[in-house]
Amino acid sequence: MFNLVKMWFWYDWMMFLIRILFFASILVTVGLVSEHITIIFWAIMVWGIIAFSAPWICLQLHYMYYLIAEMLLTGGLCLYLAYLFPDSYLVFMAPAFMIASNSAQKSYRWAGPITIILIPFLLAELSQQEYAVNLILDFGLAYVLGFAFHLLMVNHRQNNIIRDQYAVLEQYISQMEQMTLLEERNRLSKDLHDTMGHSFTSIMMGLETLRSEVNTPEGERKVGSLLALTRNSLEEVRRYLHQVGAPQDTLPLIQSLGNLVDEFQALSKVKVRIRTFGEAYSVSKQTKMTLYRCLQESLTNAVRHGQASDIMVNLHYEEKQIRLEVQDNGLGKEDLQAGFGVSAMKERASNLQGQVHIYSKPGEGTMVTCLLPRLVEIPEGKVRILLVDDQPYIRESLRIILEREKDFEIVGMAEDGVAALDICEQIQPHVVLMDLHMPNMDGVEATKQMKLRWPDVRVLILTTFQETERAVETLRNGADGYLLKSTEPQELFETIRLVHRGVKVITPDITNVLIDNYDIHPISQVSKEKNNEYGLNPREIEILECLSKGLRYKSIAAKLYLSDGTVRNYASTIYAKLGVRNREEAVQKVLGPEE
Repeated sequence: MFNLVKMWFWYDWMMFLIRILFFASILVTVGLVSEHITIIFWAIMVWGIIAFSAPWICLQLHYMYYLIAEMLLTGGLCLYLAYLFPDSYLVFMAPAFMIASNSAQKSYRWAGPITIILIPFLLAELSQQEYAVNLILDFGLAYVLGFAFHLLMVNHRQNNIIRDQYAVLEQYISQMEQMTLLEERNRLSKDLHDTMGHSFTSIMMGLETLRSEVNTPEGERKVGSLLALTRNSLEEVRRYLHQVGAPQDTLPLIQSLGNLVDEFQALSKVKVRIRTFGEAYSVSKQTKMTLYRCLQESLTNAVRHGQASDIMVNLHYEEKQIRLEVQDNGLGKEDLQAGFGVSAMKERASNLQGQVHIYSKPGEGTMVTCLLPRLVEIPEGKVRILLVDDQPYIRESLRIILEREKDFEIVGMAEDGVAALDICEQIQPHVVLMDLHMPNMDGVEATKQMKLRWPDVRVLILTTFQETERAVETLRNGADGYLLKSTEPQELFETIRLVHRGVKVITPDITNVLIDNYDIHPISQVSKEKNNEYGLNPREIEILECLSKGLRYKSIAAKLYLSDGTVRNYASTIYAKLGVRNREEAVQKVLGPEE
């Protein structure tokens, strides 16, 4: 109730004051006619208290409940007092005003005649007034004033709604502007990568190979000068491509999120609090952008759909993951449908092997949780790399460039998939840079054979052209990444390190096409298709999906907002329905032999 009072506007307080004055007039009237009261004095006092409080409480639930309670309780009390004390008929002026103020929609069709005609007529009869028409005119005037006050309240509420929607619209427009800039940058990147980027990269690789073949100081100086000029030109193109990038890319994560919260509060007038837990550590640009977009979309949805007035943002720096929680006090919804923004959040998180969970329930608001893994440290020692390409020039250029990184070691080079498998049999490298188009055995088949025989070997496809069909095929065969050869050397270095840590990295152009055109069914989809066969309910299917991912009971409990014991009970029920003994048998039975 206190939270409700805090949200009152000036007209709510005015109506409450009128009600208090009305109740005070009732007390005065009861005091004047106390010797004529035919029922127990305390009974009439209780009636007055109920007539004061019950309609007001009903008004918080629904205006129709209020009208009925006001007419029966308050109207009945006024009729009784008018019967005892004829001059007290004016007491009903305040209820007439309040009934008109709180009516809505078609209720005026019956509330108006009862208030203006029926009750004044009864009051005239009970108070022995000669002219009922005068009472009708008096109460009609009170009703008209109440209706005018109602229009004033409606206008004020609509203005507030318009202001709130305008603030949300400004925030949404800001997001759309940033998305438009990002799309334009991606378009420019694609066009220039297909022309200047590839040319510059080829020139740089060639100059790097010539550096060791130039013996004179003058020759080394000229090669170094040409190489510097090429790098500077490529860097200038890159700066041009990224000058439309978002400014938060260069800020620390907590500062970037804090700026977003401050901007959102200024626009929407919604209270947003942000807290951090754990010792802060640096995160990648992709992680930072994913958390930023997740918070941005969550704040917008909380106000636009949930009508929230208070939002709590918690950022947890954990040992193996970073967790962002956005909790609001909005309306909540039982069956929350994922729109474009929510789908985009989940896709961003999925690209980083993370997850987005949304919990929403009517009356409890909505909680959005974004979980992103913290990249594990590279084990001590060098990253052992195998280069697979049918062009000797490319293999040698890559070797020269990669060996300059202290943590890289080229352990072999192969001209096709067959040779690559033979080398893997002998040395089993950490990362394989695989070309797609090769004789004897291409990169697609080589990747498939390699992942079947050595699952821990990371395969990074490095090819010249964007071939969506072959990219999908290699990814389905277990490839850990897909890059173009025109990629900047520094980006190639970082991608190799990410793939070595277990992160799947795909060039953005290919990612966009995959999202638009391909549907990779999650394990939960397979489970849902078989739920009728095994009798699993939706919650059991959800837990089975978590079990199939190798999550522990405590992790599942935290993810699904359940207790550890409840998850164990669900697991036992799942095993019993499937007729299996453990999670491995359960997953295998539901997925079938195709997995």
